[in-house]
Amino acid sequence: MTGQVAIIGAGYVGLPLALRFAQQGIRVTLVDVDKGKVDALNNGESYINEIPAGRIAEAVRNDLLLPTTEFTPIQKADSVIVCVPTPLTLNREPDLHYVLQTASSIGTHLQPGQLISLESTTYPGTTSGPFRQTLEQHSGKTGGKDFHLAFSPEREDPGNPESRIDRVPKIVGGLTEACQQKAVSLYSAIAGSVIPVGSCEIAEAAKLLENIFRSVNIALVNELKVVYDKMGIDIWQVIEAAKTKPFGFMPFYPGPGLGGHCIPIDPFYLTWKAREYGAHTRFIELAGEINCSMPQYVLSKIQDALNHDSKAINGSRILLLGLAYKPDVNDCRESPSFELIDLLHGRGAEVSYYDPFVPSIPATRGHPEMAGQNSIAWDKEILSGFDLAVVLTHHTNVAYDELLSWVPRIVDTRNIFSGTSPKVTKA
Repeated sequence: MTGQVAIIGAGYVGLPLALRFAQQGIRVTLVDVDKGKVDALNNGESYINEIPAGRIAEAVRNDLLLPTTEFTPIQKADSVIVCVPTPLTLNREPDLHYVLQTASSIGTHLQPGQLISLESTTYPGTTSGPFRQTLEQHSGKTGGKDFHLAFSPEREDPGNPESRIDRVPKIVGGLTEACQQKAVSLYSAIAGSVIPVGSCEIAEAAKLLENIFRSVNIALVNELKVVYDKMGIDIWQVIEAAKTKPFGFMPFYPGPGLGGHCIPIDPFYLTWKAREYGAHTRFIELAGEINCSMPQYVLSKIQDALNHDSKAINGSRILLLGLAYKPDVNDCRESPSFELIDLLHGRGAEVSYYDPFVPSIPATRGHPEMAGQNSIAWDKEILSGFDLAVVLTHHTNVAYDELLSWVPRIVDTRNIFSGTSPKVTKA
């Protein structure tokens, strides 16, 4: 029987995980240093679009979800799960600041026999290396002897109902066999199935492989998009034709760049670690280069579209449709829309955005100066005042027919307008 659980980090990974435990009748202490999040949860409010406030309110009301900014309550937990960010530095190197700071705080309160499970995506060797060392340094206890240690990568996909914790297999790697058994027992209470692997390092590497696979294949179709465009061939029609093959092909789709907290970041955790072993991850780095160049490609298409009306980017009023990094979510972490805003501002454009899921830009690590800027209203008179609109996110509740009617030029990065219109430029 799984006892009390503590989860550190109440974001897109930690909150759904906490609610899944609560759904199974398991009491969860949910710790986050952001007092605003903690207050919202205690008031039964949701800040993640796809999580209904009612689920939170019910769990809090039934004393199954205990949000707090304090680490002291984790002393009562049988298991502590860490779900904090693992960003990159400005030099595109792993930033374990949040992970190690959390390990330090846990270590101060760590109890004998507790399981500490890291879910934050990171390079192989983090759990058994710096994470373990920090726990031991601040607790005076030894991992694998006095406390259990494991790595179990998160597999959240915001906005995808198929990514529910009870449906997705949970990979678990333990520091020792006893650690493995303890972690398997914990996650068996909530997961559809649990997949034990031979070590923490295998589990860490498996998570990176999942995201590197996507990054490389998205880079491939992004590169083909540019090549086929020069040939006058529509990449979207090519993909539709290719995916009719029932074996040996998996469709990936191009876009204006990569967003979210996983695919733009996680591959570089491996490239950094590989250098320690004298290995060069050429595929990964090339994929990153291609994907990071996509906002520049979209910029060139914006210039082409404006040229039809004898206009320059400088002085033009441009509307970006979609700030979230994927459809129908309010998550704009690492969104390529921010990069495009910077590029357009640098060339003298007047830029606004519309996103029904992001009414106001939140504070972000990469673009803190944009915090507080608001989405425009969806209004014919307002939209008609723009010289051009750029479709960056394919939200399903947007009236694209009105956009096509009201705005003189559109650059479409998501194949929304699959037909031919002289107003639309594919990018």
